[in-house]
Amino acid sequence: MSDHGPLAFAPLPAAEAPRGCRRCPRLVGLRKSLRRKHPDWWNAPVPAFGDPEAWLAIVGLAPGTEGANRTGRPFTGDASGETLFATLSKYGFVNGQFANDPADGITLNGAIILNAVKCLPPENKPTGAEINNCRDYLKKPIRALPRLRVIVALGKIAHDSIIRMEGLRLADNKFAHGAHHALPDGRVLIDSYHCSRYNLNTGRLTVAMFEQVFEQAVYLSSASRP
Repeated sequence: MSDHGPLAFAPLPAAEAPRGCRRCPRLVGLRKSLRRKHPDWWNAPVPAFGDPEAWLAIVGLAPGTEGANRTGRPFTGDASGETLFATLSKYGFVNGQFANDPADGITLNGAIILNAVKCLPPENKPTGAEINNCRDYLKKPIRALPRLRVIVALGKIAHDSIIRMEGLRLADNKFAHGAHHALPDGRVLIDSYHCSRYNLNTGRLTVAMFEQVFEQAVYLSSASRP
């Protein structure tokens, strides 16, 4: 894949991690190994995707091996993306037809998708140090969104990283599906179980439960407008 690839279309390029970021030796080693095996994959920090004027930010965990790590676009190339983009389409955030491939040419209107960790972690399990190392690359784009009002955290790792980023206490802001947390400057964080195939297959998360989170986001955004 080109060295520019999805990064050329990143909505906030100045806030992105460099392609050659070396903050996390374990993650660097994995992506080097995958570049040898799959030289046509993205295999680099995955940039945000969406609208730089977004009022809604969705924060996931990290790129999946054959999802964003392969395609270079968050939640694209694996089953979790099908659920997320179907939901975003239902609530009017997607322009175009999602085909789980960056070549589908979709854009987002009013929403942006990021990850708490920009690079693929082994077994999809980043260490605490790796999450901390990457928090700057979560904070920078979030701070650069002038219209941001609501953040949806997909899973506890994303939730915890946002709470820490904001300087709040985890003990006072515990993760729970559907929970709301007041953030500085009047923004709101809503928790959701991650829309992974595992969570959906086991029934921990249903499509209805997931859609309710976005209904709450739309309601809270409307309620916060002057």
